[in-house]
Amino acid sequence: MNAKHRFVLFNLLSFEFILLNLVLVGFLYFSLSDFSLLDPFFRARLFELMLIYNISWLLIILYIRDNAFYFNPRYNYIRSFVISVFCFVGIVITLIVALKIRYFARSIYIIPIFIFSYLNLVSQKYILKFLKNRASHLFSDTLLITGELRNSKLNRFVKAMSQYGYNIIGSLQHESPEAADEEDVKVIGSIGELKHVLSTYEIDEIFIDMSDLSRNEVSDSIAIADDFGVRVKLIPDNPLYMSRNYKAATVGELAVFKLRQNPLDNFNTTIVKRIFDFCFALVTLIVFSPVYLIIALLIYMESGGPVFYTPLRKGEGGKTFKCYKFRTMSTCDNPMNGTKSTTVNDPRITKVGRILRKNDLDELPQFINVLKGEMSVIGPRPHRIHLQNSLRKSVSNYMVRSYVKPGITGWAQVNGWRGPTITDQEKNERINHDLWYIENWSFWLDIKIIFLTLFGRHRKNAF
Repeated sequence: MNAKHRFVLFNLLSFEFILLNLVLVGFLYFSLSDFSLLDPFFRARLFELMLIYNISWLLIILYIRDNAFYFNPRYNYIRSFVISVFCFVGIVITLIVALKIRYFARSIYIIPIFIFSYLNLVSQKYILKFLKNRASHLFSDTLLITGELRNSKLNRFVKAMSQYGYNIIGSLQHESPEAADEEDVKVIGSIGELKHVLSTYEIDEIFIDMSDLSRNEVSDSIAIADDFGVRVKLIPDNPLYMSRNYKAATVGELAVFKLRQNPLDNFNTTIVKRIFDFCFALVTLIVFSPVYLIIALLIYMESGGPVFYTPLRKGEGGKTFKCYKFRTMSTCDNPMNGTKSTTVNDPRITKVGRILRKNDLDELPQFINVLKGEMSVIGPRPHRIHLQNSLRKSVSNYMVRSYVKPGITGWAQVNGWRGPTITDQEKNERINHDLWYIENWSFWLDIKIIFLTLFGRHRKNAF
């Protein structure tokens, strides 16, 4: 699941939770004669009930549904409706009995579930359709690589793609007819022009039709896509072409192999990681706010000037963002296109900055980036634009790390691969550790990395 699909998904989920709470409060308002938000006792009971409903629905989203419900127009909505209602009622009643809540009549607990479920069922398709019509830029911009478009199954596939949350930018074929349009798909070049097209257009995903392409054409296209950090899905001529970490899926009537799948592409793990990131970052910012203030005062008292340094970094999908750091140098490198790395005993580092860098305290403001959704607590470290451009030329599969959000700390850092990346070993080990993390992610691995970040012996390369 790429960033755009995830953004649309979180919008749809946000609508569901807003609708759930509005239905609950509205039903209580019209059902209870003593409804009063001014009464502290009633507010407390209402909050408890809302908490039970929201937790119950979150459990259903995580363990009953999957992302096919939100993006697959042929999904069995009636089946999902029945299962969701049954589970919703069961979880709510179980929690109410376990917590011994007896403030409202039993009908109060059940009827809002049916009202919400019906409204959600009716509105779901229309909301996704509304988003597609009014905010098509939020959906994945897709490039199709094929030998030719004159194929009945492929034509139906192209028409189905728009229903699955894709915007088709155009296609690449063996030859490049000038501004040719076939089946509403613009032919924008030949297969040999893939590098130029990826440099010109902002492509999120590539679909490769293997039926009329040679093995070398497919392999070269995948290698180029990896170099640009663009995800690839294969439309196989037969199921014999396999790849590491692939997942089979269907779009329309055709089978598609999704390459380089990782645990964070799954529906429930995406939600779990984002909830954990948001809560962890929010608690850290609140609890350590006095520390932030003290550090800011020390920086200002020693050297004046700005407290923060905000260099541009590369994140998920190759997107550029401002990375917040405490300023540790008297003269900082250019935030936009700086190329000067920190060295041992760098004269630019201030006294306060040396302490901050040695203990990784200069990275604390990046929890703001986590709250904004630009970073994760755990993930590959975000690199400078200059460094990324350099590493992608020398390290195989480097851009695959951009499939996930960058992190404040990561698997490479807790294993000692931090600091300068000068030798080939340093470059390869750091990237290999990042890729291992992406392919083997789990919630408990994140907890382990946090523990090793706090108590591990990995700061020897910090200066």
